[in-house]
Amino acid sequence: MLSPQSTETVRATLPAVGGAIGEITPLFYSKLFTAHPELLRDLFNRGNQASGEQQQALAGSIAAYATLLVEHPEVRPGAMLARIAHKHASLGVTEAQYQVVHTHLFAAIVEVLGEAVTPEVAAAWDELYWLMAGELVALEAKLYQEAGLEPGDVWQSMTVTGRQDETADAVSFTLRRTDGAPVGAFLPGQYVSVGVRLPDGARQIRQYSLSAAPGRDEWRITVKRDGEVSSRLHEHLEVGGELSVSHPFGDLVLRDGDAPVLLASAGIGCTPMIGMLDHLVRTGSKRRVVAVHGDRSPAAHAHAAELAELTGALPQAELHRWYEETDGLVDLSAVPLPTGVQAYLCGPLPFMRAARGQLLERGVPADAIHYEVFGPDLWLAGQ
Repeated sequence: MLSPQSTETVRATLPAVGGAIGEITPLFYSKLFTAHPELLRDLFNRGNQASGEQQQALAGSIAAYATLLVEHPEVRPGAMLARIAHKHASLGVTEAQYQVVHTHLFAAIVEVLGEAVTPEVAAAWDELYWLMAGELVALEAKLYQEAGLEPGDVWQSMTVTGRQDETADAVSFTLRRTDGAPVGAFLPGQYVSVGVRLPDGARQIRQYSLSAAPGRDEWRITVKRDGEVSSRLHEHLEVGGELSVSHPFGDLVLRDGDAPVLLASAGIGCTPMIGMLDHLVRTGSKRRVVAVHGDRSPAAHAHAAELAELTGALPQAELHRWYEETDGLVDLSAVPLPTGVQAYLCGPLPFMRAARGQLLERGVPADAIHYEVFGPDLWLAGQ
């Protein structure tokens, strides 16, 4: 919790800082990458940097955290911080890197706001930053501990044992550890990071959901061709190839219990849902399941046959599909939902915002709606 003095200072200056955050964050990243070019080359997603999405995500998270601390101090931004912590852990982020970020972020704030950053203002925002950083460091330390890993030591070499084209622009790879050790456990819905060395020498990292249930001898990821890393995997990764893959992380996981579930996805957002459905089938679940998927067309729908097979294997499951070319966009307002449903969403942000809104209108509690964002979390920026 912020000190009373810092709370009042942050409240008074939040409009100015918030209004300038769109200018502050690009300058911060410019300063950071000038001082540490290896971070852009080997850690940060340079595609998201070029598009500005990472800057928007950082701005949204800082503004949201500050607003909660000063306007709703009794509320903890647990879901937002958990998503960030899981992403950081999957990249191998360590506590020391928060000091690097602090140095360049505050240099950017001072440069943009100038004389408005008095010692009192600087101290208040410094306190806020370290509160947020401290919460993230603690969450990440817990994730590393639970995984039995040293902080940052998340990577392993894995060998491709199978390759399967799912659609014209989506391919699945099955993976085993190169050293012959068993693949690790994970929770249904989690993802891994994949580090890929590109022709210009950069090591770029992307996250891919595990699209099959835990408990098998292999992991499976499904990759949609939509950028330099995924294109590289599509064009050059064959059976026998090796990948640098992280330990699984991610907080969009299927909760245990008997509560009915809604699994709603669009596009390549089907991948964690396929993993959850596969888990339900493998464990003989009797839970009520409502599966919903939207795509451009049947030909663009990755894992379409598998989705039908898995829902067909569950005794209390139903499947609803929308194909934009013939049916329009997914509409959850008329889908039958059981009482007490836990909803899981994954797909493009417009789909998730629309789906969440429809569920809230139908009385589904906000804390019963869980989601995963592929890429920077721009969810907050759109609320």
